[in-house]
Amino acid sequence: MTRVAQREPLIIGVRHFSPACARLAVQRIAELRPRHVLIEGPADFNARLGELALPHRLPVAIYSYFSAAEDALERRASWSPFALHSPEWQAMQAARACGAQLRFIDLPAWHDAFACISNRYDDDAPDAAAAYEDALCRAMAIDGRDALWDHLFEGELAFDELSARLDAHFAHLRAGDPGSPGNQAREAMMARHIAWAMHQDDGPVVVVCGGYHAPALAALWRAIPAADCASEPETPLPPSAPGLRYGSYLVPYHFKRLDAYDGYASGMSSPAWYEWAWTLGLAGAGKELLRTVLARLREKKLPASTADVIAIHSRAMGLARMRAHPAPLRSDWLDALAGSLVSQALDVPLPWTYRGRVRPGTDAALVEVMAVLAGDAVGELAPGTPQPPLVAAVEAELAALGIVLPSQVRIDLLDPAQRARSRALHRLALLDIPGIVRSTGPNLALGRGQQETWDVRAPLEQRAALIEAATYGATLHDAARARLEEILRQRPAGSSRIGAITGALNRAAFAGLADVSGRLLGELHEAIGQEAHFGELGSPMQVLFALYRHGDALGVSGSAVLQTAIGAAFDRALWLAEAGGGVAPMEQDAHVGTYSAIAMLVREARASALPGVEALRALAVCRRVAASMDAAPVSRGAALGLLLASDADPDAGTLASELLASLPPAMVGDALAGLLALARQSLCQDARFVKALDALVRTLDDADFVLALPAMRAAFTWLPTQERGALAGDVLKLHDAGHRSQRSLTGRLATAPALLARHDALERAAIERLAIWGIAP
Repeated sequence: MTRVAQREPLIIGVRHFSPACARLAVQRIAELRPRHVLIEGPADFNARLGELALPHRLPVAIYSYFSAAEDALERRASWSPFALHSPEWQAMQAARACGAQLRFIDLPAWHDAFACISNRYDDDAPDAAAAYEDALCRAMAIDGRDALWDHLFEGELAFDELSARLDAHFAHLRAGDPGSPGNQAREAMMARHIAWAMHQDDGPVVVVCGGYHAPALAALWRAIPAADCASEPETPLPPSAPGLRYGSYLVPYHFKRLDAYDGYASGMSSPAWYEWAWTLGLAGAGKELLRTVLARLREKKLPASTADVIAIHSRAMGLARMRAHPAPLRSDWLDALAGSLVSQALDVPLPWTYRGRVRPGTDAALVEVMAVLAGDAVGELAPGTPQPPLVAAVEAELAALGIVLPSQVRIDLLDPAQRARSRALHRLALLDIPGIVRSTGPNLALGRGQQETWDVRAPLEQRAALIEAATYGATLHDAARARLEEILRQRPAGSSRIGAITGALNRAAFAGLADVSGRLLGELHEAIGQEAHFGELGSPMQVLFALYRHGDALGVSGSAVLQTAIGAAFDRALWLAEAGGGVAPMEQDAHVGTYSAIAMLVREARASALPGVEALRALAVCRRVAASMDAAPVSRGAALGLLLASDADPDAGTLASELLASLPPAMVGDALAGLLALARQSLCQDARFVKALDALVRTLDDADFVLALPAMRAAFTWLPTQERGALAGDVLKLHDAGHRSQRSLTGRLATAPALLARHDALERAAIERLAIWGIAP
């Protein structure tokens, strides 16, 4: 073995987080005592391998980040997690024990090979490899790739047999596939390290890497020219750019993130089970699983009797014998648990036969079983482990503001000193730092309510989140600003882009983040310019303008990003206003709301300069919309209302009456809604308009009145109660009924008016038909 290993490297292909592979790696290193141990991992961390030797509590991970520019246009993050049963972790311990030179040999996370990868040890196989495993599952009648892996490799095999099986399996898995461009780049880097170590000719070389890479590396290292092996391969660096940030740090990890069934696709499911298998062996792991599951079920008040324990144990032993397993494997125990605890048919597959989150409809007992198998272990870094500047900066800022963790923080937003505390907490919330929760407070930065209550705690995952947030910046302000820019660039599925942008800018106002990068300003203008729905623009424009004009206390008044967003929304609204087409009844309020927002901006622009808002252009658009036969009645009414409210057309009142008279009865109410929403004060005080509106109603016959009534009633809801009463008084005077109470027109009727009118029309029609037949006069 030693003679062969000196002639060529011993490449151990592994499945990440496999206890069997970890045992094989430890045994081979202890037996061979190599000079070099090369491990798939981020090569940029080689200068700091000593940090991994500190007394951490596992699991931990190397967190590598890359931010391409100051304006956060491109950001990447990747984790290289280690658990006690990780082959990579155990190979590191074995290498130190025998005095071997230890190296990570993979590309750093900022390389393009990791552009779409968040977990370096993700074992998501290419389609061809996945198809091979699926075919193998069908041929062996095994449910799922995890059960297949357990059956083939986790049965505590002899090392030589395990090694032979792994080699054969990974050779079939790769099947000569050249791999994706990313994998080719990674394998080229690993092959150069192997060739360099072999070129030293100072002792055996052991390589521990993902099994998919092992067959390719066995051939690739030989193709490296001897001239390129004289010195250790240099770790590639990202191209220099202003504001470039990259690096790697150790972070605490936890089993929930390792668990493939929780959506992380880490390559190994049920981390708690495999750690038991590593520390206790298969027999001990089975006992621990049975004990922990039953304790969990009883805690959750689910059936778990002594008879169930006997049944589960008997089934597991029987399944193991039937499947030729020397001791029950994970799949045996799980199938036994399902057979003993579930008495009804299931509408969904057993949760361990697929990857991803447990599906709705899964039996409650099985849900708890999966939680037990995932485990709740949380890692912790050893004291003195280097951490990015953001961690210390946050701790110093919270201390300076008098914020102690854990505590409940009450803040008066009108107090400038307390406002600083609010900003810091909002910035932490923007970074999604665990343990920072606002329990009460206004939803809008300028909304009602001036008190906030925060529950601040220090959960175990908080330190990891702070370290991971270092990719955004070295200070809390810079990191929150970069995170804000990332949120502003996102395209939320199924919701308005400008609505999402407005929500993010509202959060920015709370956090006191007034500015963003120049590049992002152009992107925001373009994004808002792609909004397709006129009605989606009104509420955001009002919120943005309030922050822009009145956000002095928040530190965002007059900010460039708000100015850009307002100008872009105003411009897009005017373009969409002339698009024509109908407006659905459920969308009319939002449609009118956008015209109201335009009117507000026009008033402000005419009173004082408002960059990006052209008042004359808006008025010209409204004139065209009001005169357009293609525009929806509500749009024509709102456009005329805007003109009247802006005093832009002295004949607007007459035009309003003419507009209503020109529309079919069913559309009168829609136009009236737009008019009253935009110019209710002017119109309700205009005697000519009131008289014309009354005359219009009186000219409607019963059938037309039934058609017009619902929309007209809805239109009058735009009037406050007092103004509605004044209008009722004016109408009564027109009919010489001023002595009557206004409530005769404004009071609620026992029966809906539309129903009364319809019944009256039906009665008249019946009487007319009876008269034709000579039955009634």
